[in-house]
Formats: sequence, structure tokens, C-alpha cells
Amino acid sequence: MGAAQKRPERPGGRSTNGLRRGSNTEPDHPRDALSAARLGSQLLGSQRAAGVEEVVERLLAIQAQDARAFRLAVRVRSTGLSAAAVDAALSSSRTLVVSGLCRGTLHLVRAADYWWLHRLTAPRQLTANASLLAQLGVRDARVEEAVAVVMAEVSAGPKSRSELGAVLAEEGLPTGGQGLVHLLAAASLRAHLVRGPLREGEHCFVDAERWLPRPPDGQGRDETLATLARRYLAGHGPASPLDLARFCGIAVGDARLAFARIAGQTRGFGDGMEVLEDQHLGQGVPSPRLLGMFDPILHGWADRSFVLSDYPGVVTTNGIFRATALVAGRVAGTWSLPSGVPTISTTEPLAAEVKVMLEEEAADVLRFLGLAPAPLRYLQPGGREQR
Repeated sequence: MGAAQKRPERPGGRSTNGLRRGSNTEPDHPRDALSAARLGSQLLGSQRAAGVEEVVERLLAIQAQDARAFRLAVRVRSTGLSAAAVDAALSSSRTLVVSGLCRGTLHLVRAADYWWLHRLTAPRQLTANASLLAQLGVRDARVEEAVAVVMAEVSAGPKSRSELGAVLAEEGLPTGGQGLVHLLAAASLRAHLVRGPLREGEHCFVDAERWLPRPPDGQGRDETLATLARRYLAGHGPASPLDLARFCGIAVGDARLAFARIAGQTRGFGDGMEVLEDQHLGQGVPSPRLLGMFDPILHGWADRSFVLSDYPGVVTTNGIFRATALVAGRVAGTWSLPSGVPTISTTEPLAAEVKVMLEEEAADVLRFLGLAPAPLRYLQPGGREQR
């Protein structure tokens, strides 16, 4: 693991717009202590990572259905990297892959973690996947046929989604609507289809058995659950078994067993939450940050109110998690990049000093993505420009 780098935390004392001021860096109340600790575990406090793999190792699994979003999750937790570094880890060094792990959603994980996470989480997704395909008229025998076709294709090398869709269509398998999505998911669950290298910006599919080195299968289920609990707490502590179950998509009973397996390596935080015995807990208030869509800070626990509070419109009715601006450890706005111009929308004006720090963040977002410099715009409710 690379050496993490520290950035100064902002002093305490909360102002009306959410930024703390003054000399006191102690949290105001237990929720502040919880927020500071979790932000630190997520590399959103004073410590940042030096490498792509270090970020992914800390977080264990980063939701990855949006390509720009998972790259931005790496940016905000690291220093000096670029989106190209994430692409290189997927394509040339083969240290990262994307697959339908954990909650049945695409996740970016380290190649070394893919095998045990697949073994632990794929079985719980099989029934739901088979049911969705049955609704499309694809019975089990045809699913197995589709999986065989897909894996034969990727055995010859990386293939794009459209290339695999064309081959399946030639075999008379339904690829319209959500058909292709569910068939490719079946191949990721029943075999080892993963998204690895990029070709002209498009994520291609490969067979993990051929693309990645496979570590020896030395862990039993209990040992795997213990590994899961340790790794989860490293990036999400303080947390409870219910939090782990929600994050990983496993049964609550298995999550409790996972915590029990490492009971001698943890200490209580309160309210049924645990942290690792040697875990350094974040303190103070982090600098303002710009988080991408689907950021892990909104997906790691059963309750996201510690960071979201009651800020409106972050989670849409169709399940989209908007990109957010974090001020004093809480969501204070949402942002987007229309025509390459970073634009923040807030429900109330931001202090001048907060704007300066967010402008630094916006400039770094553009640098990371390889986009031209552009001034940060601020919008108030109704789309009015904020001065």
C-alpha cells in the first residue's frame, strides 16, 4: 500500500452556512464524532491516498455503474492522480476490475479481492437474475447456453458490449430491452465475466480466469467473512453488522457472524457500532470537497443521514445519486459539469471562504478529467446565478 498523505483539516466552530470557524476542533455532539470518524475512514478527512489501488483497497468496493463517477471517487480521496491512472489500472496493470458484486450493482474492486468477493456475494444474486430472465422468457437451459457463448467469445480477447450483444442475437437470444444486461449479469454470476480494459473509452469484457492471476482458494467461509468484516471496517468504521449487510448485500446473520469472527480485533464505538482496535479515527472538520455521482459516502451504511442530513434532491426517484458538494462534513449542494463548466446548486448562499476552497476543488476535478479550465458557477434555487 502506498503512503497516504495528510491535508490540514479546517478548524471547528460552526457558522450558519455550515463551515466551522474558530480554534476548537472537537466535534459538537455524537453525530459530529460519527461523521468525522467515517469521513476519515473514507479518506475524506486529513488523510488522502497516493495511489489508485490504495483508494480501492481502503473502500473495498466502489459503486461503478457510472464511469466518470467511480473515477471521481478516486480523485477526491487521493492526491495528484488523473482519470488516466484509473484507466491504466484497469487496462495495463490489471490491478482493478469492475463486476456485479455486493448489492447486485457494478463495483470497482482490486483484482486480488475480486475472487473472494465473487465467491461470497454472487450466490445470493443468482435467484433474482434467473427470475428476471424468466420474465423475459429465457429459461435456465438458454441462460446456460448464453453464458457459454459469452465466455467463448471473451476467451479470444476483450469484447465490447455491442460485440457480445451481436453474437447472442445471432444465437437467437433476447438482447433487446434489459435482455442483454441480464444475460451479461448471468455470465458474471455463473462464470467470471468482468469488465477490464478500455478500448477507445469503452469498457470491454474479459474472462477473469484468463485476465487475472487467481490466488489459491485457501479460505473457508468463516475466514472469508472475517476478511470481509476487517476490510469493511477499515473503510467504513464506525459501523454495525446491519451496515455491513446493507453495503455488501449479505444476510444480517452472516454480517453478525463476520463481526463475531474479529471480535478480538475491534472496539466499541457506541450504538452497536465497532471500529478496528488499531483504527485511527478522523477528527475535526474536513475541507470542502466535490464528490461525484454515487459516491461511496452515500452507500456504505444503512443510514446516510450523518452526511446527507435532510438536504433535498440528492437521491432521485429513479435511483440516481447526484454529485454533491460537502461542506463541514455535510452535503451542502449538488453539482454538475454542463458543457465542461463546473456548476454548484445550493439551497442557501455559501461563505466566501467556502467558495474559494470549492473553486480549488473544481479546478482539480477539471485537471483530473483532462478538461479545460473553467470558472465555477453557483446557482441558487430556481437556477438564479449566485454572486
